[in-house]
Amino acid sequence: MTGLWVRGLTKSFGSAGSVRVLDGVDLDVPEGITAVLGASGCGKTTLLRLVAGFLEPDAGTVRLGDRVVAGEGRPVPPRARRIGYVPQEGALFPHLDVAANIAFGLGRRSGRGGAEGRRRVEEMLDLVELPHAVATRQPHELSGGQQQRVALARALAPGPEVVLLDEPFSSLDAGLREETGRTVARALRSSGSTAILVTHDQGEALSLADQVAVMAAGRFLQVAAPGEVYLDPATPAVASFVGHAALVPGTAVAGLAETALGQVSVRGVREGRVLLAVRPEQVEVTTKDEPGCRPAEVLEVSFFGHDATVRARVSGRDDVVEVTARVPANGVPEPGTQIGIRVAGEVLAFGGDRDRKSTRLNSSHLVIS
Repeated sequence: MTGLWVRGLTKSFGSAGSVRVLDGVDLDVPEGITAVLGASGCGKTTLLRLVAGFLEPDAGTVRLGDRVVAGEGRPVPPRARRIGYVPQEGALFPHLDVAANIAFGLGRRSGRGGAEGRRRVEEMLDLVELPHAVATRQPHELSGGQQQRVALARALAPGPEVVLLDEPFSSLDAGLREETGRTVARALRSSGSTAILVTHDQGEALSLADQVAVMAAGRFLQVAAPGEVYLDPATPAVASFVGHAALVPGTAVAGLAETALGQVSVRGVREGRVLLAVRPEQVEVTTKDEPGCRPAEVLEVSFFGHDATVRARVSGRDDVVEVTARVPANGVPEPGTQIGIRVAGEVLAFGGDRDRKSTRLNSSHLVIS
């Protein structure tokens, strides 16, 4: 039985455990790729190291297939867990060529130096889409993307039950990062692996993973398919982090909310005080005098070539909010200029009639009681 199950995993560091990094984490990792997504310092790498066996948990269990490897009795040592680990920089052995790096985990009993080992190396090179000719090269003769593929091939060669990848593409440039990420994802799926990919890049998580686990302050805020995490975030914090939604307070009546951005159609609630998650693709930029728009001041522009993002401030009767819009490359306003803003389509709302319980929705914006 493949898969990984984490229950109640807790880990603290510092004097007398004063800094709690993981706080009772639960996670089911089925076959496929699960991305653990979160900002730096939220506990992602600590989780990975606990699963790998490099650290011992303070509480909770880690089960790999039908074996409990941590948390009940003596922990299973890392070398006996059948887990492959790919660190950020690949960490290839500089004194070994590519073939020897890949075959390293096979061991002598598995034919590391014989015909069986050479055959396994060729299979792994095919899997990670590298030509057999690189087998005799040294790590320093490879590009960064090639090194990461070799690191994955080394991790997969012994046939592990789970593969752990700790931000493996973070040191690559943007184009190479995307290409390498897709190659690695194809290799993992082709091998039928169960994998955890730790990343702080939401685009990477959404595009490569079958399941996304959003983490903050040592806890998971939501674990779901990429489309669900993006389109139906569980909390305002998830909406803000995944997709850069602006959190805009308002008052909803009969499915329409009055906000600093004007009257907005909402989904998820009907009545009451709400917090709207307004994504950049829902914000339209017009001229400041166009009917139905709210005047806004351009604060910042980020130009990407194919398009740009515009951060603007809108002053309502009771609130001042900032939103981000995406605009085409040929229609980018200058910082400091006045534009018009309107919201297109339905916007996801939190609070109101959907949640009658006392709920704190981002204390910097709104508290619903």
